Amino acid sequence: MKLKTLIVSILILAGLSGAAYLARRPAPPPSGDARINQPMVDRATIEKATKVRLSDAGKTVELTRQPDGTWRVPTYYDMPADFSKLSGFVGNLTDAKIQRLVTANAERIARLEFKDTKIELLDSTGQVQLLVTLGKNAETGGGRFVRFGAEAKAYLANLSAWLDPEAKNWANAELSNVKPDDIAKIEIPFAEGGPITVSRAKKDDAWTADQTPAGQKVKADKIASLLSSVGTIRFSDTNALDDANVTVAKANLRDFKLTTFDNKTVSVSLGRKPEEKKLKAPTASADGKTGPASLGSLADLAKKEEKKDDAKPGEEKKDDKPLAPEFETIPAGPVFAFISHSDAAAPINALMQKRAFQIAEYTFTGLPQKADELFEAAPPPPAPVPAPVLAPTTPAPAPKK
Repeated sequence: MKLKTLIVSILILAGLSGAAYLARRPAPPPSGDARINQPMVDRATIEKATKVRLSDAGKTVELTRQPDGTWRVPTYYDMPADFSKLSGFVGNLTDAKIQRLVTANAERIARLEFKDTKIELLDSTGQVQLLVTLGKNAETGGGRFVRFGAEAKAYLANLSAWLDPEAKNWANAELSNVKPDDIAKIEIPFAEGGPITVSRAKKDDAWTADQTPAGQKVKADKIASLLSSVGTIRFSDTNALDDANVTVAKANLRDFKLTTFDNKTVSVSLGRKPEEKKLKAPTASADGKTGPASLGSLADLAKKEEKKDDAKPGEEKKDDKPLAPEFETIPAGPVFAFISHSDAAAPINALMQKRAFQIAEYTFTGLPQKADELFEAAPPPPAPVPAPVLAPTTPAPAPKK
């Protein structure tokens, strides 16, 4: 066979083999699940939502968006929501991606512990736009198992968000946030000597007081600490306005008044039920009697007196010692903050009509208790500069004639 004929035969065979492969090659695998590598919650769904509902461990919290774009917590006295917490939670949802389809088998899905831990996004008509049920955390590789709506599928998402079902924790705890640089004057109450007013003309000026003792000046760092305490207040819990602790706190207030450079005033009143010492009830006698009956009959008292008389000189007479009264200490109540703003439209004024707000104890106990805590020794005035001593001048010689 000639070489040319051999080459042609090889080329023809190669072409036939290629055609046979193309005709017999397997069909491409069907495309994967559309959710894979996509955000667990897309931004468009978030933007349409006017209500977020979170459920876990039998508790449910709802947050609703208002027409002005703010959010509230209707399940906690319709208080303003903590926007930073909400935005952080939403960020976790949009950052999380579906990593893979775990199973569509009902028995396997049942083992992934999908219970009542849910995230729901609703639109303005109340229709659920998204329902995600969370299962247990993956044992290896991290992530959490999720289901969408009633779908018979379970996915794994790299979700790290924690569902907080406590409604109070979603309320904005900030009651006041007056910046120290904005304060021109503060009135500070004291039990002895009345209030002291500390003021300044400009933010960079030194503080002065209306009752500065001789040889002293206002302690700047003490005023800065005070402004931080009463100007920025966050609540830790709330009570009903008619709660007994609230009533007693209102009767034991310290009233601070902050005035800003633009002539607005913020009144901050802090108080609590004071610590109380009460006389303990009489101890019962061996036979269970209390009060005068515990002393016994007249005959018993007479016997006690005879024992006293028979005591030898120098012998201790225990019965002669008077019984010291015993007291029990009832701790002070929680600290409450009552705040008002000179601007009638300020949100804090309406908020104070809803609940009474507890604050951290250290905010109250760290305040100055006596007026002398506000002052420190002023530096002595500079010593006078002595006048320069001039050397005597020699008169000029008379001109020669």
